[in-house]
Amino acid sequence: MSETLTSQSRPIETTAADAPPTQFIIVTGTSGAGKSLALTVFEDLGYYCVDNLPPALLPALAALRAEELRRVACVIDTRAGSLLGELDAALDRLAEHGVTPEIVFLDASDAVLVNRFKETRRKHPVMAQAGGILESIRIERETLSALKERADKVIDTSEHTPRTLSALLAQHFARATAPRLTITIVSFGFKHGLPLDADLVFDVRFLANPHYVRELRWRDGRDPAVADFIRQDPRTAPFLARLFELVAFSIPQYIEEGKAYLTIAIGCTGGRHRSIFVADALAEALRRQGYEPLVHHRDAKR
Repeated sequence: MSETLTSQSRPIETTAADAPPTQFIIVTGTSGAGKSLALTVFEDLGYYCVDNLPPALLPALAALRAEELRRVACVIDTRAGSLLGELDAALDRLAEHGVTPEIVFLDASDAVLVNRFKETRRKHPVMAQAGGILESIRIERETLSALKERADKVIDTSEHTPRTLSALLAQHFARATAPRLTITIVSFGFKHGLPLDADLVFDVRFLANPHYVRELRWRDGRDPAVADFIRQDPRTAPFLARLFELVAFSIPQYIEEGKAYLTIAIGCTGGRHRSIFVADALAEALRRQGYEPLVHHRDAKR
């Protein structure tokens, strides 16, 4: 870390002339899940970024109120060692002085994390304590479990490439005037597992399946012929009407409750036909209502 901060920082004041950063992001999560990439994305978006910040210095970072520090992102994780135990007190101090950070927790499956460490040949931060990759991952998950529960957003990066993860983070955080609730619609295949960060899950496996039509099998739900095939199912139109109505009713309730992120997962068997069609239809319906949903077709290329 190149920045130098003193632990003897002045008290955080909340006057209009010396306001806290409008966006204060804490990136954390398991090693290998993409925190370094995330910090690069935030830096490209104009955030002041600090990697591997000792938790006790969070208030000092928030106290730097120059205009260019109105958007701050920092990474705090198990590299802090025993200092990670100071995080709860530091977060409480921020809250006492009107600074409300958003905690973004990045995670991935054990198998993906193992493969990433093998590819990069980097040493896991708790390797000396654990003695092996899988045991290191287990210990780290246990150490971070409470922080994960406290997170505002949990992102499973298992199925993301660096490019798709960068795009997802950029869409979430690029606009300073973005709506309070960020809506993400994810299409997926049940046989590949549920999305880790799903808030609402809808199963569309009861709709007519294009997989069994030879000329449609290798296309996906964005193809006009596939879309027409699914629309011809007499169950499609009434289902979509009820889905649109339920989601349209629910979103204002989540906003009123103060939820910052909503991930709606639409699943079929393989994640290539029905789920993609329904996810795109839902996204278009929400756009007509003035929302700007993000859409991610997780299993489209499987």
